[in-house]
Amino acid sequence: MSSVAMAGQLAGKGAADAARRRRVRMEGGVRRPGWVTYLLLGAFVLISALPLYYAFLLSTSTAADIAQQPIPSPIPQGHFLENVQRVLDAGIGFWQALLNSVIVAVITSVSVIFFSTLAGYAFAKLRFRGRSGLLAFVIGTMAVPTQLGVIPLFIVMSNLGWAGKLQAVVVPGLVTAFGVFWMTQYLSEALPYELIEAARVDGCSMIRTFWHVALPAARPAAAMLGLFTFVGSWTNFFWPFIVLGSTNPTLPVALQLLQASYFKDLALIMAGVVLATVPLLVLFIFAGRQLVSGIMQGAVKG
Repeated sequence: MSSVAMAGQLAGKGAADAARRRRVRMEGGVRRPGWVTYLLLGAFVLISALPLYYAFLLSTSTAADIAQQPIPSPIPQGHFLENVQRVLDAGIGFWQALLNSVIVAVITSVSVIFFSTLAGYAFAKLRFRGRSGLLAFVIGTMAVPTQLGVIPLFIVMSNLGWAGKLQAVVVPGLVTAFGVFWMTQYLSEALPYELIEAARVDGCSMIRTFWHVALPAARPAAAMLGLFTFVGSWTNFFWPFIVLGSTNPTLPVALQLLQASYFKDLALIMAGVVLATVPLLVLFIFAGRQLVSGIMQGAVKG
């Protein structure tokens, strides 16, 4: 006798209906989220989007309106396009800064994905002397604050003649310790040794095995790492501000030039912030599915 029929005999139709709904939710071993889950997720989304919406509201106002009413009306005003045009005409080189940010973010993301996956494959699946100690050293570098290496790094870039050039920002970010650690952890669980051995039996070299076996297996985690690297590079302000300055800035550095010494036009600044955020929103809209897939597959072992 099924559990639904038994519940119907013991507790009546109401209990049978509840058991039937519970069985439907549990079909396939996956329980459907309830309304409480959706309510909490919706609250988190609203809280996360509130700062961006607040910046958008300020960007649709004027400096005089913000001075009179620091907390703007929840309804956008009609000055957004005007403020955007003011940003473009502010003399900060917006389009050049946007191009610089795209170049730096794309090159850095592709490089971090490739080198981190290559190093993660070596640490996860190859056996060589000193592997554990070298991996521990790489992870240990994550505990060193970035600010401690700014002065020697700037001296090196100056001696190379790279100060004020984009390669001074790109080269130090070609690979990250976090990327190596992330890909090592993922490949150690997601890539079976049997696939590597089968590729070796078929005559694949080590590089071909990495390219045709390890790299496809690491695609979900690599996509997630690439997205996070792109966002981190796009929003990076500290090091580009030091080594590039205002002569050849990236977008965050250029937006900082919108702030005057004694007066800050929040409407103008927030319009620039919204413009700088739009490419990231577009990126997450198109790559969000792959990001969620990478998170879910990275959380499942075996």
